[in-house]
Amino acid sequence: MKPFLNNDFLLQTATAQTLYHEYAAAMPIIDYHNHLLPDQIAQDKQFDTITQIWLYGDHYKWRAMRANGVPERYITGDASDWEKFEKWAETVPQTVRNPLYHWTHLELQRYFGITELLNAGSARRIYDQCNEKLRTPEYSVQNLLRRMKVETLCTTDDPADSLEHHRALAASGFEVRVLPTFRPDKAMAVDDAASYNQYLDKLGEAAAVEIRTFFDLQTALRLRHDYFAALGCRLSDHGLEQIYAADYTESDCNDIFAKIRSGEELAADEVLRFKSAMLVLLAEMDWEKGWTQQFHLGALRNNNARMLRQLGPDTGWDSIGDFPQGRALSKFLNRLDEQDKLAKTIIYNLNPADNELIATMIGNFNDGSVAGKVQFGSGWWFLDQKDGMEKQINALSNMGLLSRFVGMLTDSRSFLSYPRHEYFRRVLCNLFGNDVENGELPEDLEGLGQIIRNICYGNARQYFGFEAVAKPAEAATV
Repeated sequence: MKPFLNNDFLLQTATAQTLYHEYAAAMPIIDYHNHLLPDQIAQDKQFDTITQIWLYGDHYKWRAMRANGVPERYITGDASDWEKFEKWAETVPQTVRNPLYHWTHLELQRYFGITELLNAGSARRIYDQCNEKLRTPEYSVQNLLRRMKVETLCTTDDPADSLEHHRALAASGFEVRVLPTFRPDKAMAVDDAASYNQYLDKLGEAAAVEIRTFFDLQTALRLRHDYFAALGCRLSDHGLEQIYAADYTESDCNDIFAKIRSGEELAADEVLRFKSAMLVLLAEMDWEKGWTQQFHLGALRNNNARMLRQLGPDTGWDSIGDFPQGRALSKFLNRLDEQDKLAKTIIYNLNPADNELIATMIGNFNDGSVAGKVQFGSGWWFLDQKDGMEKQINALSNMGLLSRFVGMLTDSRSFLSYPRHEYFRRVLCNLFGNDVENGELPEDLEGLGQIIRNICYGNARQYFGFEAVAKPAEAATV
C-alpha cells in the first residue's frame, strides 16, 4: 500500500517518477488565466486567518459544505472565521474521491508544511498553526507567489477597469509579471437593457467616450483594448454558453444598439445577432494585436434563482450545460479564417461530451503560422480534476498534438491554489510513464522529458510571447 500524498503521489511507475522529479517539478509557473485580485497583489496583502485566504470566495468548497449539510451562515454568512474553518474541517473527510480532498492536503503541505489530515479533531491545531505562519512576512501574497515559482500570471479584468494595480505592480519592481486579461462579457450582455445601459455609462467614462451609437461603442472598446495592450495584456477571455454566429449586417447592429440604448428590450433574434457581431469585432481586435483569444464554453449559470438573489453570481450555483457547440463554433472560426483575421485561440469546454468535438475542431484552423495556433484548453472548472485532465489530455493526444499544448492554469480566486499546477504535472507524467512502461512509447526519457517541460512551461512562454523573468538576485546583477 502506498502512503497518502507522498513524494510519488499519483506517479504509478518508476518512469513517471523520473519524468516528474527530473523534468516537470522544477519548472516555473505561467498562470495565464486566473481570477486573483490585482489589488491584493499590489498591496502585498497579509491575511489574518487561513479562513480569509482559503475559504472566502471559494465556491468549490462552498458547494461541498452545502452538500454536507452546513448552514449558509457558516459558508457566506456572519459566522466567525474560526467557525467557518471548523465547518470546513468537518466537511473535508466527507470529500474523499473529490479533488478537494487532494487539493486541501496538498495546499496544507506545500504552503504550511502540515502533513496531518484535516478533520474535526485536528481543526483547531491546524487553524492556529496556519494563522501563526500567515502573520509572518514570508506569507504575504507576493511571497506566496514567489514560493510557488510563479513567473507570470494573468488576471481577469473588465474593459472598464482602471488597471491601476497592474500599473503599480509594473512600476514596483515585483519580479512576478502580473498582466491584465481583457474580458468584455459585459459589453455584450444585451439581455437586460437597464443593466446594459448602466454598464455602457461606466465603459464610456473609462474610455472618455460618450457612447450613443454602435460606432461609439466600438471606439470605446478599441480605446480600452489599446489601454490594456499598453499594460502588457496578451490575452482576451469570453465566458459564453456557446459561440454566437448568426448572420448580421452593420445596419442591423446600428438599429439594435439604438433600440437598447433607448431602454427598450431586445427580441431574442436581435440579441443573437448583436452578440454575433460583437464576437467578430472583438476577435478582429485581438488578431490585430497578436493576442490570444480564449473561449470558456458551456456553463449553465445561476440555476438557483433564490440564492442568486441572496448572494449574487459566482457563489456556487452553476453547473455543466448541454448547449450545442459544433456548428456555430465552426462558422465563427471559419468567418475569421476566411478574412485572415483568426487570432491564436484557446477553446475550453465544460461539458466532457464535447472533448472530441473540440479536439477535432482545432485541427481545422491550424494554418502553420504558429505551432498549436488553435488550442484545446485544459480541463476547466468541474473538469479540473484527475479524470477530467486525463480525458482532455487523451482526446488531444488522439486527435491533435499534445506536445504543443500550452498546459495548465489555475482559474482560481485563491492564492493557495498553485499546487494545482503540480497536480496537473503529476497526472501528465503518470500518463507518459505508463505509456513507456507499457511499451507504447520509447524509453527516450530526455526526449519525452523535454516535451513534458514544454507542456508545463515552455509552450506557454513561447505561445504567449512571455520572455523569461529574471529573479531578484539575477536582476540585481544586470
